[in-house]
Amino acid sequence: MRVAGWVCSLAIGIGSVMMAAPAARANVAVGVAIRIGPPALPVYTQPLCPGPGYIWTPGYWAWGDAGYYWVPGTWVLPPEPGLLWTPGYWAFSDGAYAWNAGYWGPTVGFYGGIDYGFGYPGVGFFGGYWRGRTFYYNRAVTHVDVHVVRYVYDHRVEHAHSRFDRVSFNGGVHGVRARPTAREEAAMREHHVRMTAEQSRHVEFARSHRELRANVNHGRPNIAATQRPAEFRGGSAERRGSDHSRPAANPGGQGERVHQPMAMRNQRQMQQSRQRQATQRQQRAAQQRQARAQRQQQSRQQAQFRRAQQRQARERQRPQRQAPREQHHKPPRD
Repeated sequence: MRVAGWVCSLAIGIGSVMMAAPAARANVAVGVAIRIGPPALPVYTQPLCPGPGYIWTPGYWAWGDAGYYWVPGTWVLPPEPGLLWTPGYWAFSDGAYAWNAGYWGPTVGFYGGIDYGFGYPGVGFFGGYWRGRTFYYNRAVTHVDVHVVRYVYDHRVEHAHSRFDRVSFNGGVHGVRARPTAREEAAMREHHVRMTAEQSRHVEFARSHRELRANVNHGRPNIAATQRPAEFRGGSAERRGSDHSRPAANPGGQGERVHQPMAMRNQRQMQQSRQRQATQRQQRAAQQRQARAQRQQQSRQQAQFRRAQQRQARERQRPQRQAPREQHHKPPRD
């Protein structure tokens, strides 16, 4: 056990050195190689966005001296406007699990096909987009207050898979089978920025909390997400959702749909109600157009019938007018 601990500590040290590498190498796997796969991703609700410009960074299982521990998802301010977060992911290769660190960049790259939820369905990012220095939030997959965040929109994308699980690693027999797309490979070649100081402090806080260790919580951390980095106490910390909670819709990707809070479910119901009303209005309009077309067709048919009757009447009268008058010849006189 001491040797295993020393090997793990050495691996973590190597990983720390690699994390200090230039930003362009932020997507390269760090030096942690583990023989045991990470636990499944827990189901949880997303805390309310604290303000404009914050980007959601999903929770994940990290490795420490005591094994795997949960790093709660949190809202983070990016290093600069225009940057998006590509989550890190575990990948199984050559009999071991290696961690690929997340990074900031202008485009979301490959994150193993892992369905982290809340805009990260496994491929791409659907939680919002930058327009200049303003970030627009997709309320269909993120929890925002329109009184705090003004720039919002609704874009719902149906889940692309019927499989509901919480696989947290790529590759192997039971892992997510996904490979980078051409767009993701291009994103991997872009300029990257490693995690911010707030994110690093958030990870250190998670490492120091015993209840976040997988060997203590058995894969069910009691603190699954926080509103801001390193805030693990009070109302800003979201507890783990129910194991039996029905996951909500999430834009295409692999794995289980992410459980959404009551406000988002109400928003979804309102959106569905508006869609039904719009469909009913379209149906009524179509019925009205069809009835109007039928009336017009009947009017045309009646007009054609009247004109046909008038022509027939004129044709019956014409021979009588044109018939020559009979001439009465007197018999010749003798």
